[in-house]
Amino acid sequence: MTSNAISEIWYTRCPVPTPVGLAAQLGFLEESFRAEGVALKSIIDSPDRSIRQSHFNHTLDWSFRHGGNVPPIRARSEGRKTRLVGITWTDEFQAIITLPGTGIKSTRDLKGRRFGIARRPEGIVDFMRATALKGLVSALSLEGLELADVEVVDIALADSVLESQEGPSLFRLKRRQAYGDEIASLIRGEVDAIYVKGTAGINVANLVGAVQVAEFGFHPDPKIRINSGSPRVLTVDELLAEERPDLVHRLLESIFKASAWAEAHPEETRRFVAREAGATEEQVLAANGPEVHRHLGLGLQPELVEAIGHYKDFLRDFGFLAADFDIAEWVDHRHLEAFARRAVA
Repeated sequence: MTSNAISEIWYTRCPVPTPVGLAAQLGFLEESFRAEGVALKSIIDSPDRSIRQSHFNHTLDWSFRHGGNVPPIRARSEGRKTRLVGITWTDEFQAIITLPGTGIKSTRDLKGRRFGIARRPEGIVDFMRATALKGLVSALSLEGLELADVEVVDIALADSVLESQEGPSLFRLKRRQAYGDEIASLIRGEVDAIYVKGTAGINVANLVGAVQVAEFGFHPDPKIRINSGSPRVLTVDELLAEERPDLVHRLLESIFKASAWAEAHPEETRRFVAREAGATEEQVLAANGPEVHRHLGLGLQPELVEAIGHYKDFLRDFGFLAADFDIAEWVDHRHLEAFARRAVA
């Protein structure tokens, strides 16, 4: 046992399908760390803004994060001392939508039209903008089109990502509906098409009776599917990775236990994912498909690492990073390899 005793660990996850989210809901995470005398504390639920900010910039020592990959990639590009210890790939609905009457029926019809992408103020990395931009580039590439073939229209938002989660609640809800500003611009006729994804995207598309121009979240080419949520990354800060690998082992133990539980409980898993995402089970089924319970694992296979590298390069090329860095130097295989050896033993 290490002499570096700690009493608490900070953690955070995005409200999307992840094995960490499932492990938290099932009580596996708390149970596993309690056995080591360590309390888990939620970053995103903290009343302290400086702590909540770590959900987006990974500043806290003794912490781990599982979710969308833009914030941790950006944090690494800023010099944050973190380790990428696992990757989960759960495909999800990704689409370009428009409204009836625009005359846009296929991606080719986007040529010369106005495509709306929200832009938030500088500060916290604008991961929603990066996501929409990658979705647009992917869709256009399938028809041999480029970004220059459409007119990208900024939908200016007043609040940063962090600030948007701190205002007064609307109708006693914790968060505002995703894509609300984009949909409003679409309805007002300020833009001709937008990008949406996941359960939130499928919900608003259904709400306004949108026309689906293209859907590519399940496209056979992984480079088309790659985006902020496909795949998602598990990262830990350097202190935790280097000084308490036994606790990283506990984390992995909880995750694989949750993954195995999901495989054996498909209907219950869909229910848990719906609760995590603030969605209905029907929306989860539509957005993630009937096999979501089989896609909550964790690994560092070459194709997963390559996917993160591909998206990192996209973020670099479009100005979302502070500096470039080597993905291979970020990936830390030691913990999964050690866990596998212990599991076999």
